[in-house]
Amino acid sequence: MANRVIILLLFSLALSIKASAETNIIPTAQTYTYEKMSENLVQLKNAYKDLLKIKILGYSHFGRKIYAVQLGTGRKNVLLVGAHHGREWITSMLLMKMLETYAAAAESHMAIGKLHSELLNDVSLWFVPMLNPDGVTIQQNQLQSFPPGQQNYLMFMNEGWDDYIRWKANGMGVDLNRQYPAGWKDLNTEQQSPSYQFYKGKAPLEAAEAAALVSFVNEIKPSIAVAYHTAGQEIYWKYKNGKNTKRDRALAQKIAKLTGYKLAKPPKNASGGGFTDWFIATCHKPALTIEMSYLVGDRHPPLSVFNEEWKRNKLVGLKLADEAKKLPD
Repeated sequence: MANRVIILLLFSLALSIKASAETNIIPTAQTYTYEKMSENLVQLKNAYKDLLKIKILGYSHFGRKIYAVQLGTGRKNVLLVGAHHGREWITSMLLMKMLETYAAAAESHMAIGKLHSELLNDVSLWFVPMLNPDGVTIQQNQLQSFPPGQQNYLMFMNEGWDDYIRWKANGMGVDLNRQYPAGWKDLNTEQQSPSYQFYKGKAPLEAAEAAALVSFVNEIKPSIAVAYHTAGQEIYWKYKNGKNTKRDRALAQKIAKLTGYKLAKPPKNASGGGFTDWFIATCHKPALTIEMSYLVGDRHPPLSVFNEEWKRNKLVGLKLADEAKKLPD
């Protein structure tokens, strides 16, 4: 009996070591670029093979691939989206780290905290780590990858600055999170031309990236959707929730408790245009906008925040899967 116990303990330890050893593909101490993310996706697919399904849901205006990654075999889906805004690429790093950590746990049939990776047999997690790869590339001052004429136009949209640290928009100066057909007409039109931030475009879904995400949502029909942004360490959940207000507030409160983030209180006349606004109003299912990091102003959060933000958000994906499992079809 004693030998059997020892064998079981050693087997458990071996699984733990294996899972731990395989969660170091995603770098978290350097600027996270579109190129690095693309390379990491290949590495994750090679490491976890049949556990991951990678598809291209569309292309940015300048032809960069917008990736979606499925982890799990569940019939229900939860969608997590990062980097609507160029300067928010740390959200891409977070989602890629979450994907890697969950894949390692699933391969070893392990739990993370109190949540077991077996949840992924019932609910698939879909990751769109970087919706706005053009914007991320611009914000990181990699302008050499754009045509010379576009480089001049980018500087014009950036008010003559040659540092793009403030850049939120896509490659054509459209703010992707003001592109969705939910309250779009009521959005502030103070910014009336393409710019590094706040321009809502001439029409909803004008931007290829936003249109691709809406098409993808209509394809996989998520039970819950989350958009990660920066900054403020708060959670937005309310937009014309109607009869689903109680349900959606309860979910938001659980994620707030898990992360330690506060629940935001938008004004009654808050305008929409955002992805989660559209998802709530159109799909009538819960959606959260999660703002990670403390406030940093018009720039990307420093990499020094990542470890704390990862600890806060490590269980979010599995917790959402657990909640989605309970929701009626």
